[in-house]
Amino acid sequence: MSNKLKKIIYTVFFTLVGCLMLLPSFKVTAQGFEFDPDSKIQKSLNLPSAEPNTIAIRVIQWVLGSLGLVAVIMILYGGFTWMTAAGNEERLKNAKKILASATIGLVIVLLSWAILTFVVGTVRNVTS
Repeated sequence: MSNKLKKIIYTVFFTLVGCLMLLPSFKVTAQGFEFDPDSKIQKSLNLPSAEPNTIAIRVIQWVLGSLGLVAVIMILYGGFTWMTAAGNEERLKNAKKILASATIGLVIVLLSWAILTFVVGTVRNVTS
């Protein structure tokens, strides 16, 4: 089996498992699905009692925070590589590439966080 097919299978599997973990938090009504924060299954599994959109926002913020931390660590690594290059042009070129890539990554993470904050704030203001 190719690596690409394995990645697709893993992605589908973990997406389904994640969806199934949220399923006990919903109850079926005549109007459709409704969030049920007092679900017995939810309490027995110690699932969070927040609404799914709040959970999704927290997960996205956690992921962006982790990516920002990785970018800062890469910047530190690039700086360390530069300082220990000792005049070696190839190591210096590699350090510059690492610093440029990590800086671009950090800018992307910060812009993503700003967009998320703006969208969530706007949606909350519109819906309340």
